[in-house]
Amino acid sequence: MEVNNKEKAQWLWDSDEELFHLVRKELYTAVVGDIMDKLGFLNQFLPPQIMPLSESSFIIGRAMPVLEADVVSETSQHNVILNKPFGLMLEALDDLKKNEVYICTGASPSYALWGELMSVRAKKLGAAGAVVDGYSRDTNGIRNINFPVFSHGRYARDQAPRGKVIDFRVPIEIKGVHIKPGDIVLGDIDGVCIVPKEVEEKVFNLAIEKARGEKMVQQKIEEGMSAKEAFEKYGIL
Repeated sequence: MEVNNKEKAQWLWDSDEELFHLVRKELYTAVVGDIMDKLGFLNQFLPPQIMPLSESSFIIGRAMPVLEADVVSETSQHNVILNKPFGLMLEALDDLKKNEVYICTGASPSYALWGELMSVRAKKLGAAGAVVDGYSRDTNGIRNINFPVFSHGRYARDQAPRGKVIDFRVPIEIKGVHIKPGDIVLGDIDGVCIVPKEVEEKVFNLAIEKARGEKMVQQKIEEGMSAKEAFEKYGIL
């Protein structure tokens, strides 16, 4: 997205670290989703089955998309990737960068795509969390290290003989939601949404403005203003 110098001067951050700090302090998925709706991005939420293992979990980071595939055999005559125990999963995990989110799809889903040791490695690398279109396991271990994981739920069935990572840092799609490397992944107790990189500045500036406006409206309602009057005056509810 092209912006002029005047618009750029209004941005509230100069780096990912500053943006992510602002998001953690002031934003949540609902307000960001509302802004994307208004901008015409109507299909940015992942399916509601993908929820946090811990209700307090919060993810904000850059997408590192991972593509998984079901397998019925642990070996292949034609594809060397399928001869590896997890395909490219270990390579994808070790390639995580600071503030990135391991976000994986492509499996059935009928087994766990994430676990405790993966969480330990990802946290050591400074990753922001993991979002998988399938199950996760080792729940107590993941909770003990306070690593944010979003999944379909808890299920111990392993991926090793059932699925393998076939590629990573490639565009993926989860139930119609397109995710590209570098898009922003935002997740909280209400779900996970994807903010396309090309509109992130506009989305987050408007979301911060809306969130601050909502606090003002909340105060007015607490003081006795009606919902109708508040909406007519401030355009927020």
